[in-house]
Amino acid sequence: MNIRLLYFAALRERLGIAHENCTLPDGVTTVGALQDWLAVRGEPWSGAFAEMRRVRAAVDQSMAHADTALRDGAEVAFFPPVTGG
Repeated sequence: MNIRLLYFAALRERLGIAHENCTLPDGVTTVGALQDWLAVRGEPWSGAFAEMRRVRAAVDQSMAHADTALRDGAEVAFFPPVTGG
């Protein structure tokens, strides 16, 4: 499955990239599995995704949860939680 990943705010700064295209390994079919896979890619991903509960995700511009299914060609965005003030 091929997807496009987008990284925003502090994640983009930590990773040093704003986006990438990835071919996912078999078994990576949900947002949670994607986060797990990204974390084991090594640095800088392991550090950026170490606090996964704090990282938010959207799939095709809709908020997503760990069990949200991925599809070929999906756009997955990751971003830190946002606070207002």
